[in-house]
Amino acid sequence: MAPKTKRPDKLLQDLRAKSDEDLTKELGEAYRQFFTVRLQLSTRQLTNVSEAGRVRRRIARIKTIQRERELEAAFAAAEEQGP
Repeated sequence: MAPKTKRPDKLLQDLRAKSDEDLTKELGEAYRQFFTVRLQLSTRQLTNVSEAGRVRRRIARIKTIQRERELEAAFAAAEEQGP
């Protein structure tokens, strides 16, 4: 039986609660994990082949949250300057 994992919406809530620095660290960790998974996949040591997709989606989620924050800051700055 597969191990229980957190639901995607719970993972998103956890990621959104993190600071920008923590997200950057998390992204670096996810990239290192993705590299390891790809290496294991290419050497046929990986038993769970869906792991690569899971890590890729985690990277995409982190990047999406970072971009949302970047856009929020840009819009807030534009509103302060006015027309």
